[in-house]
Order: sequence, then structure tokens, then C-alpha cells
Amino acid sequence: NIDLTPTHISWQPSANAGAHHTDRYANTELTVRRGQAFAIGLYFNRPQQPGESLAFVAEIGPSPSESHHTKAVFAISEAGASGWRAAQEPSESGYINFTISSPANAVIGRYNLTLQVTSGNRIFSRFLGQFVMLFNPWCPADDVYMANENERQEYVLNENGIIFVGNAKYIEARGWYYGQFQDPLLNICLTMLDLSLYYRQDPATDVSRRGDPKYVGRTRCITFLLGKWQGSFHSHENPSRWDGSVVILQKWRQDNYKPVQYGQCWVFAGVMCTVLRCLGIPTRLISNFNSAHDVDRNLSIDKYYDSSGKSLNIGKDSTWDYHVWNESWFVRQDLGTSYNGWQVLDATPQEQSKGLFQCGPASVTAIKEGDVDLDYDTLFVYTEVNADCNRWIVYNDGTKKRVYCDTEIIGRFISTKAVGSNSRVDVTYNYKYPEGSSEERRVYRKAWAKIFGSNVPERRRESTNERSSEMMRNPGISGKFKLAEPPVFGKDINLILILNNLSFDHKTVRVDISASTILYTRRAVSEILQATTSVDLGSKQGKHIRLRIPYTYYGKYLTTDKRIQVTALCEVMNVHGIKLLVEKTIILEDTNIIIKVNTPRERSRIYFEFTPRRTGPLQMQVDFSCDKFSHVKGFVTIAVAPA
Repeated sequence: NIDLTPTHISWQPSANAGAHHTDRYANTELTVRRGQAFAIGLYFNRPQQPGESLAFVAEIGPSPSESHHTKAVFAISEAGASGWRAAQEPSESGYINFTISSPANAVIGRYNLTLQVTSGNRIFSRFLGQFVMLFNPWCPADDVYMANENERQEYVLNENGIIFVGNAKYIEARGWYYGQFQDPLLNICLTMLDLSLYYRQDPATDVSRRGDPKYVGRTRCITFLLGKWQGSFHSHENPSRWDGSVVILQKWRQDNYKPVQYGQCWVFAGVMCTVLRCLGIPTRLISNFNSAHDVDRNLSIDKYYDSSGKSLNIGKDSTWDYHVWNESWFVRQDLGTSYNGWQVLDATPQEQSKGLFQCGPASVTAIKEGDVDLDYDTLFVYTEVNADCNRWIVYNDGTKKRVYCDTEIIGRFISTKAVGSNSRVDVTYNYKYPEGSSEERRVYRKAWAKIFGSNVPERRRESTNERSSEMMRNPGISGKFKLAEPPVFGKDINLILILNNLSFDHKTVRVDISASTILYTRRAVSEILQATTSVDLGSKQGKHIRLRIPYTYYGKYLTTDKRIQVTALCEVMNVHGIKLLVEKTIILEDTNIIIKVNTPRERSRIYFEFTPRRTGPLQMQVDFSCDKFSHVKGFVTIAVAPA
């Protein structure tokens, strides 16, 4: 007899892609989501005869095995131990329809599908082809299940995003194109799975763990980008150049997976969001303003200034104007159901975790509740949003004196894009209780006890000598910088230092002013101004000190971050040790570009033609550069109607 042999397979791409929400992927092979049935049709060389039975074999990875859950053999209409099932549907002579179902915890990636035919005591196999399996946020049994359809549309299917940058007093929206469905991003993301150190060390085990979203998220810290925060970007891309992930990932592949140069935190986070959404894990970007990097993990950031108020690049701790990371949505079976939901994954890991530069997933609930001993890297993220900020004066003889401790400045205006719009949503209270509340104090004591093994009654600043601590917080004067006008790149900057005497006693105050260009990580680049003055303050009196920073002072020292930090160290004379430190970070705005054509009744325009690939919202980005200004950005969302 002639062996029963499949002659053609129909993957039924249109029906399967629509049912599995994979119709936007540009790749041509069948792409489905786990925990949900998909249909295929097989043509045979002859009708099936009595005594002949059919089974399927699904395999993934270099060494498929049933013990590793990377191989499943399942007969028609029989529920196998693997959780895979196949059923025969109404068919015609020579053509059989099947539905194949995978378990909701199946390994994700590219599978080989084989038909196994048993005839009497003979078993023979025929390779049918390959298909791709992804996580399934629509399946209630999947660890990444997200119940709200609007949120699934935003965090899985939306290719357009917003990244919030700037600083706590000047939050700016920047457009970003994720493009997770573009060609060949799915193939790039699947290749990325095989480039991790974990895969190189033990391929079989690594593949077997790819059904777990926390493992996939944690091990995706592949070096697809090199970070650079200062110096020259000649011959490579300035991080400010990037507007989306697609070009970066395409270049990474074209250069044989050599890291693309260069990126900074928002670029890393944007690309990571593309990868995780592409694989089916609901993911969003989070911007944390005044973000702490606590190297010694003592819940405080130490910042140093010289006696004139100039910021010093000493000490390993730092505070960034903003830091961008990812949140992904999945359950935490390792921690318990109370820690399910959003999990922090940082694609710009600043410290090693278990021997590798990786960060997360850290449960947002665990961060809020001070459970800093839980996996993974919860203490590090807790400190990013909760650390105290100590400011020290370093004198010429090397001695240091702490002049201020701020317990509220770190972790401000934690932001993400709204579902279904470009609005900013403040999620600070997802990460911590209101500053100064009884809950916040309880959580701080809990975190302290878990780190140091003992309890403390209040924030550490209150455990010092009460009188000196009170003087540190309230030196009898107050001060703040105020901009006299919006700071525009290319123009002089005019500031006012407002000093107020809070007491009835007369005071003479020495004021040392320093200004430096800085990075968004607040690392000083170049000092551009230093000045000293003194002011007499009568009883309850306030005075204004005007300060001008000419463009000629800062122009050639400014980085693409366009930031200047101004500090004023105010010392009350004849009162030993009483100092006030006033600080302001200025972000220079780009000059408005106005083009006028003198010819009457004529306008100059630049026309662009493009063809939208699909209906729905489309983000159009504009990036303008010239010899004076670089990367002036804007974006607009366009609604694309059906043709």
C-alpha cells in the first residue's frame, strides 16, 4: 500500500491571525498565541483507511524533550499530559481540518510541527512546517492575562508611544515609534532569545523556561545598544537622534548583532518595550523624575559641593533628572498573588544582579510595601523612588559637613502614557504612599529593618541631634531661584535669587553662586560661572539678587541635554555652620523657528507623501537639525480612516 502522506498544508493565516490578534505582524509564517486553538488543513495523497491513526509532534529548541516541555506528542482527540490537544473537524475526501490547542503556559518561540502516522506496527513522520507561538494576554489562564480590552489595545497592540522626559518642574512629551509588528522585528526578537548568556550556557534549559514571562523579561537585557552619556558622538548616532525602535533593531541585525551606538535610558526602555510587546507581554514605559542611584544601598543619596557651591563629581551615588524603565504585566507565582500585576524591568541596569547587569522584574506592589528582600532587585528600585538626599559641603582641608537632608525630593511625578490618549498619567502612588503619611513612615521602617536588621522610629534624619537637625532643615532663611523669562537656547539666561529672612533678627548672608552645564544624569560637565556677593536682611525682610548667564558663557559647553545647574550656597554670617543650599536645574528651550518669504501672497512649504499601512491612529514625528540647533522634535497623532 501507498503510505498516507500529506501533500499540502493550509495554515489558514487569515482566520488564525484574526482570532489570535496577530494580523498586524508583517511576517508571513503562522503566528498564534498560546492557550488558544488554531486551525490547519491537510491534503493527503489518498483517503485515510481503517487502522491508520494520526498524531502531531510540536518541538522547539535545539534539544527538544518532553521532560523539558519543549516537545509534545499528541494524538487526535486525546488530551495528552503535555496539555497539547488536536481535534479533527468536519472534512472532505482527501482533505482534513484540524484544530490544535496549546497549554496556556507553553514555551514561546518558533516551533516545528510534524505529522506522525501509525499504520499497524509501522510509525512514520512527515514534517509540516514551522509556526510561532507568543504569550496571550487574552487568555485568562496565561500568566500575562490582562482583563481590560482597552489596556490590551494600548499595552500590546499600540505601535505608537510617548516618553516623558525633562525634569520634575518641566515635563516634556517625546514621541516614540515601537513598531513591534514591522518586518523583520518578530524574527529579530526571536533571535534575541537565542543570544542571551543564559542560552549560551545551557540552551535546553533556557528554552524550556521561555514560558515564564518573568524569566523572559529578566533575561532580555541583551546588549543591543551601547550607552553613552557624555563626550563626542562623532561617527555614531547621538542618542537624541532616535525616534523609534525599528531602525535600531534593524541596524543591530544588519551589523551582525553588534551593539548599536549610542543610547540612553529612554532609548533602551523604548526598544525593550518593542521587544516585549512583540512577544505578547503587556508593557509600558515609566518615567521617574529625580531618580536615585544608591550605590551603597543605605537608603540615602549623598551629593557634594565645594565651599563656593560648585557641584563636585565625587561619590558614587547620583540623582538623575529622570530615569525611564519598563513595567510589564504578569503574575508572580514565585511571590504570591498579592504581588501580581505591574513588574519593573530596567533595560539600563546600573548595578549587577546575581552576577550580571540586569534589573527586575520587581513587583510594584512589593516596592510600595517596602518588601525589599523579594526577587528581583526590589531594594534597588525602592531606593530609586524613596531615598533621602543628603547635601554635603567639602572644605579645602577635606572635611565634610552635611548641610541639608531632603526626604521628599526623590521619586517625583512618576509618569506613563494614558490608555487611549497621549495624556500623562501620574502613577507615583503605585510606588509609594504620600510623603509624610503614617503609611509612608511604616513602610520606611519596614524597609530599613529588612536591610539592616533593626527597626528605626522615623526617617534617619530625625535620629540625629534634634537641635542640629532642626537647624539643618530651617536655617532661619529661605531661598529659591526664579527665572525672569523663559530660558531659550542662544539667548542670555536671566535669573532671580529670592532670599527671605524668616526671623525678626537682622542677618548678613554671604552668597556663593556657581553655574555648570550638566547631563540629565546631573553629572557636571563644565563650570561656566562663579560669583560671590553678600546681602543684609532685616527683620522678616526679603531681597532679590539678579543673575545673568550670557550665551557666550554657556554656548560651547552645553550638551545635547541642554541643561544648566545653578547653585547658591548661602551662609548666615556670625552664626557658625548655618548654611542654606539653593539649587535649580534649567532646561533651555529650543528657539521657535519662523520662516518668512518676502514675495507677496506666496508661501514656502515642504511636502511629504506617505501611504499609511493600516487604519487607526498614526504618529507622525518631525526631527529638525541645522548647524545651530540639533534634534528639535515634534509629533502629531493622525487618525487614518478606512479607504
